[in-house]
Amino acid sequence: MSNFEWSDSQIYPPEQLSPILANQSELFQVRFWGVRGLIPTPSTHNIRYGGNTGCVEMYVAGKRLIFDGGTGLRILGGNWQELEQAIEAHLFFTNSQSNRIQGFPFFAPAFITNNCFHVYGTAASNGASIKQCICDQMLQPHFPYPLQVMKSVLKFYNLMPDQLIELNDVNIQTTLINKNQRSIGYRVTWGGYNVAYAADLHKLITSEEETRILKLIQDADLWITNAIYAPPTDHRHEMSESFWELAVNMAQKAGVKRLVISYHHPDDDDDLLDHVQTEIQSFFPKALLAREGLVLSIN
Repeated sequence: MSNFEWSDSQIYPPEQLSPILANQSELFQVRFWGVRGLIPTPSTHNIRYGGNTGCVEMYVAGKRLIFDGGTGLRILGGNWQELEQAIEAHLFFTNSQSNRIQGFPFFAPAFITNNCFHVYGTAASNGASIKQCICDQMLQPHFPYPLQVMKSVLKFYNLMPDQLIELNDVNIQTTLINKNQRSIGYRVTWGGYNVAYAADLHKLITSEEETRILKLIQDADLWITNAIYAPPTDHRHEMSESFWELAVNMAQKAGVKRLVISYHHPDDDDDLLDHVQTEIQSFFPKALLAREGLVLSIN
């Protein structure tokens, strides 16, 4: 098992994570609730890293932000049920593919009256809004209950690339990072700290896309991104250096202080990911592979 380097980070089983109280307004903290790409992969071979699809929580200056709603969103929601007060939070989706939205129908706090959720996303490649995509997956025969059974207040916002969302003194900047998937990245800024969430790198990245991403992650305190999946060989997925070096090279070029790679391939077991993390750290010491229950303090 590889060494764990960062002194300001901890790994907890998700069920042992206590919800952050709303009066802790000076915190900037990042938590990982789901770290897989494509499809959930519960298995004895990925106990250390986890098998839920992508979901990241940021607690910034008293505000609750969620990035992507894979099956990790269900685990997050169960954790939030311990909170006694009404919840207001902001959900930011990078795209509308199934592994980014599939946890939303199981997000328990959305069924509770008096809770309020602001939901942000850009139009999908077929022109469907984020609201339409979420609604469609909750219709028969895909799901037994429609969106309307959720009793919380749901407010949907259609984002455009290069849009700025201002939540008092917390700013969230967007940019288009993958034209084919219509994926957007986010940069969260507060109190002189910056966290970038841009998790749709791909092998055929254009110079225009690279320029936009570099601008988004420039001098970020933390960048959360993905490795690029290698093609299968003899029906077996393999990861090679060339498929994570893009993220490392861009992080170095942009002066990123810390790098977390998430959205692990379903075939990548714990031992492989331990090996990959060691390899990556030989090039970028302040790099980690995301694990469910990982908590990072930004300030």
